[in-house]
Amino acid sequence: MSSKPFQFKEFTIKQNKTAMKIGTDSVLLGAWVDIDFLPESILDIGTGTGIISLQMAQRSEAEIIDALEIEPNAFEQAVENFEDSNWEDRLFCYHTSIQEFTNEIDEKYDLIISNPPFFNSKHKETESNRALARQTESLSFQDLLSATAKLLSETGNCAFIIPFNEEDKFLKIAKTYKLFPIKITRVKGTKTTPIKRSLLQFSFQKSIPKINELIIEIERHIYTEDYKNLVKEFYFKM
Repeated sequence: MSSKPFQFKEFTIKQNKTAMKIGTDSVLLGAWVDIDFLPESILDIGTGTGIISLQMAQRSEAEIIDALEIEPNAFEQAVENFEDSNWEDRLFCYHTSIQEFTNEIDEKYDLIISNPPFFNSKHKETESNRALARQTESLSFQDLLSATAKLLSETGNCAFIIPFNEEDKFLKIAKTYKLFPIKITRVKGTKTTPIKRSLLQFSFQKSIPKINELIIEIERHIYTEDYKNLVKEFYFKM
C-alpha cells in the first residue's frame, strides 16, 4: 500500500514512517461506533497512524482523546499526525503497551476503542512488523478486555473490530468482564462473499444488541449506499 499521505476531508494521515498503513478496518470502526452518548474522554488502544483518534476528534466534542502505540515508528507517525491536525490540544499519544498503561493510570474513559494491530498479520515479513508482532503476541483478547474493563467508566462504551471467526470467543471473554454487546455489525466485502469482520460495541449494562450486516461493495470499487453513508464524513469521493 502507498506510503503517500492520505487526505481525508478534515485531516491528513502521513504513513511514510510505518508499515501500519491506512486500511478499511480502522476507518470503518471510527465511522461506525455510536457516540450519541457524548463521551468526554476517549482511549484508542493500538492507534497506528492515529486514524481512529483523529476520526473521534472530528466526530465528537471529547476533551480528552488519548492513544496508545507500542511500535516506535507508528508512535512517531501518530504524534506527527496529531500535531498536524486541527485538534492537537485534544489528542495525546503514549508510547506504551496497554498492560503498562493500565498499571499506571487511575483515570476512567467514557469510550475505549481499538482496532487491535496484532490481527493485521499480512505484512509481518517486514522487520518492523516482526518486531511489532513480537511485542503484541501477549496482547490476547483476555488482556485487551481485562484492561478495557478496568479503564472504562461505569456508564461508558467500548468498541472493537475483529475477524468474524473470532466473534464468539471475543463475546464469551467480554461477558466474563461484565461487558455486554449493545451493537454488532458483521461486514462482508460483497453480497456473495463470506463475512470477514465483526464490529462490536459493549457496555456494562445488559441489553438486547442491535445486530445487522454491512456490505462494502456491489462490485470492485462500486460501493453500496450503506457503506458510502457510513464513511461520507471522511472520504472526498466514493
